[in-house]
Amino acid sequence: MLDWKNRFGRLGLSGNSARADGATRNPLLLGIALLIGLYLLVALLVGWYWSSEPDRFPVQQHVRQAADASQQQIVNGYTTVETLKQVASTLLDKPGGYLSNDIAPPGIWLDNMPSWEYGVLVQVRDLSRALRKDFARSQSQSTEDPDLSKAEPLFNFDNRSWALPASESEYRNGIRYLNRYLARLSDPTAKAQFYSRADNLNNWLGDVGTRLGSLSQRLSASVGRVRLDGQVAAELEREGVRQVVEEERVETSWMQIDNVFYEARGQAWALSHLLRAIEVDFADVLAKKNAAISVRQIIRELEAAQEPLWSPMVLNGSGYGVLANHSLVMANYISRANAAIIDLRNLLSQG
Repeated sequence: MLDWKNRFGRLGLSGNSARADGATRNPLLLGIALLIGLYLLVALLVGWYWSSEPDRFPVQQHVRQAADASQQQIVNGYTTVETLKQVASTLLDKPGGYLSNDIAPPGIWLDNMPSWEYGVLVQVRDLSRALRKDFARSQSQSTEDPDLSKAEPLFNFDNRSWALPASESEYRNGIRYLNRYLARLSDPTAKAQFYSRADNLNNWLGDVGTRLGSLSQRLSASVGRVRLDGQVAAELEREGVRQVVEEERVETSWMQIDNVFYEARGQAWALSHLLRAIEVDFADVLAKKNAAISVRQIIRELEAAQEPLWSPMVLNGSGYGVLANHSLVMANYISRANAAIIDLRNLLSQG
């Protein structure tokens, strides 16, 4: 006969063991889930903190403090180079550090702050090139400054490289070369020069105007716009033949709208500081050309473009729709700053 009692006993014992094993595993799984949830919550809070844009800093006050700390003399050009150093350093020393090349959470999840960083980096690159090409040379046949010729390519290094070498290390080396040039510039016995001429300033402003004009078009494309093909055959124009002009609709992808917006904020942040420095080092040129008011107007427009964004996201409403369109508001400030730069360049070009 079958021993049903023993068989049922074994089944009951086996069931109790399964429940015991499940009770052992469940707390472990629950603990792992709690740890993952806690990590995600901390990463979310840290990412929110890292996404806050740095405040503006007082340019002249910072320059005086930097000169006192390094025991250097403030000479012509010192304010511009020291401000460029501080703008570049902010990319590396702000909360979270440099995020564009992060490969781990929460930095890899963020895209607004990397776009802001790229906007700042664009202006750092443009001014470092202007320093090497124009500001530190007396004429086109002059020799380039050795430190500036090394600093510029370092700032043009890939902004998303995380190793071998990392972007941060290259940019810090660029700042070191700027610091060496600044030390030589403040030393009367050294041969470093800074020429605050109208033509030098006009060349750099040309690059600035090109950047702002492109930004304005990209921001305006948030709602889509029709672009006409302006390439008309010359022989048809001479014969008076009316050519059919092709139309093309240009519209920024909805996934890129916030990136363009924050890139514009980054450029506006960096450029407002650099122009305040230019206002100091080129004071005589601006006064002679009656252009000081134009510079202040540009700075005012750029600072207005950096007002806090109270919406939790960048809205993309239609031009006259119910919702706001933050890109069009930004495009307005950028376009007005660009128009003021055009007027400023005209003043500088006059005799």
